[in-house]
Amino acid sequence: MTTIASLRDFLTGANPVADHRPWPRVVVDEVRWLALREHLATVDWVLLGLWGERGAAGSFAVHAALRDESEDAAHGIAVVTLPCPQRRFPSLAAARPGAIRLERMMADLFDLIAEGADDARPWLDHGQWPTRHPLAEAGAPAPRPATDYAFLAAEDASAPDAARIHQIPVGPVHAGVIEPGHFRFSVNGELVVRLEQRLGYVHKGIERLMVGKTPAEGARIAARISGDSTVAHGLAFARAVEAALALELPARAHWLRAIMAELERIANHVFDIGAICNDATFPLLLAELTVLREQTLRAAADCFGHRLTMDRVVPGGVAADLDAAGIERLRGLIATLAPRFRRLIHIYDEKPSLLDRTVGTGITRLALAHRFGAGGYVGRACGRGQDARRNPGYPPYDDLEFEVPVLPEGDVHARVWIRAKEVEASLGLLRQLLDGLPAGPIAVAVPAAGGEGMALVEAFRGEILTWVRLGGDGRIERCHPRDPSWFQWPLLEAAIDGNIVADFPLCNKSFNCSYSGHDL
Repeated sequence: MTTIASLRDFLTGANPVADHRPWPRVVVDEVRWLALREHLATVDWVLLGLWGERGAAGSFAVHAALRDESEDAAHGIAVVTLPCPQRRFPSLAAARPGAIRLERMMADLFDLIAEGADDARPWLDHGQWPTRHPLAEAGAPAPRPATDYAFLAAEDASAPDAARIHQIPVGPVHAGVIEPGHFRFSVNGELVVRLEQRLGYVHKGIERLMVGKTPAEGARIAARISGDSTVAHGLAFARAVEAALALELPARAHWLRAIMAELERIANHVFDIGAICNDATFPLLLAELTVLREQTLRAAADCFGHRLTMDRVVPGGVAADLDAAGIERLRGLIATLAPRFRRLIHIYDEKPSLLDRTVGTGITRLALAHRFGAGGYVGRACGRGQDARRNPGYPPYDDLEFEVPVLPEGDVHARVWIRAKEVEASLGLLRQLLDGLPAGPIAVAVPAAGGEGMALVEAFRGEILTWVRLGGDGRIERCHPRDPSWFQWPLLEAAIDGNIVADFPLCNKSFNCSYSGHDL
């Protein structure tokens, strides 16, 4: 195999697609796709996303978004497209395991088959849908019991016989207010030998719902992909539409979006820290940090008219402005929250019995996080410092100073501390945003025109990718939103390996992956 120096070199000679922004999209044949798979196994390219499409006249294609992390942001990202006239394509999963579940999802939705894949089981389709392959030529359903699923076998080399391995099924219905998901534990005594997840229970048909909608209508759907990331998903969708149309936004719109995004980040992180402590039997911090979350949500409601600032980020700008009273309201929130948060984190760090549960528990290895392309606090807690606000970057963060915290340990404790450091960074960003908020309009008109666009946005969990194609009438022909949880859920399976069953709630909460964002 000839060594390719960069992703940019690999794209040379491929067939570029016009009107795809801000990064290139190229169409390749199977030979070049196979070469791509070989290079993914050896070079520093990260798989950002993988999705299918049914085009005009029943044509099918697979799109892979890639980032060359040895390249600068301007040239290190691209989308590679492989036409699939026979609905078959060479699997990328052996080179990048983050592709496994995405390939299974494409088989369910599009009847696009990844040849050579080790895992061809259905993923989102539990055999209960009214039609098969709803984004392809929808066929007659093939109903099967929702419990009909072949979990992987587990073996323990230290056990004298297989009888020592037993299974513990958990879910999909859980205690308390939580989304459904099934966890199958294979255990030897209390030690977890294998954890396997089965998700898809909250599949909502997001991608099908998007088709034919206007950008304004699509924005409402995007805002509901995962309710705790409504700003981030709304922002990713809006930026993808704006890229497709080459729209330039007024500066004030960018800054208001960032204020909403950082409020969302703070609210989620403080609550997560409390919930992790609660799962380690220290409910005091959950109670106290829930108060800080509530104060943040109330401030958002006072300033933008909605506790979660849902539907406030729209294509073309924002739907709510921030007046002088709102600025002072947020400054008051910062003044109240910052010292209280530091005190609570000090309490966490001074409790040996609490640290005994979090330090060294549920370790994620850097090499595995890199192979899956996992970011957010999961990636940063094990040394992977990717943050979309910096790379590739987007306004107004290129005008702001902030820390991207990184720790090497990869355990529950590190994931707590990354959250804590991100709260401090977000408070600093809010101060800068409020002090420097420019005057001017908050939105521009969105024309009814066509184009293709992609966006990368940093949510509180990590990087969201959204890709959109608009037809000539300005309506959505195809939209694919990829939540960070697609690349983080599999790492939870690895993190719990070798830990005891009782530590699973702690590990699970330290990841806090989204069911809804993943299930589409």
